[in-house]
Amino acid sequence: MGAGVIQKSGGGGRRGRRRRPAAMSEINVTPFVDVMLVLLIIFMVAAPMMTVGVPIELPETAATALPQEEQEPLTITLTADGQVLLMANETPEEDLVTKLKAIAAERQDDKIFLRADGSVPYARVAQVMGALNAGGFRSIGLVTEQGGPRLDGSGN
Repeated sequence: MGAGVIQKSGGGGRRGRRRRPAAMSEINVTPFVDVMLVLLIIFMVAAPMMTVGVPIELPETAATALPQEEQEPLTITLTADGQVLLMANETPEEDLVTKLKAIAAERQDDKIFLRADGSVPYARVAQVMGALNAGGFRSIGLVTEQGGPRLDGSGN
């Protein structure tokens, strides 16, 4: 009898196994570049908006009167000696925001007129405007006298 070689079916016993692909050893930088470009654009647009305003001396101007409203207009007055008047009543600064919130809850519109003496510093006027905003009044009208100089060169 002769010797023979018996072969197993399936070719070596590795039936059904597939070879796994090799792990990627490179970083995909495309998403990183996309994110960086978006951030660059955001900063390019936002950077000019973060600049501080230029200090200037504000000129007097001529203004026309606003039309009358149905409700009596609410006014805040800043006097030259530092008093804050809500309508005709003197109001302490600590109570201003709480009084304004109570008034805003009762009124239909959020208009308020701010009258300030010309000698009151602009920073003080801005502080009171911030208090008006915190009190619920978003539409603040600055009251001035008519007859100031005009920008178009036509005089008073």
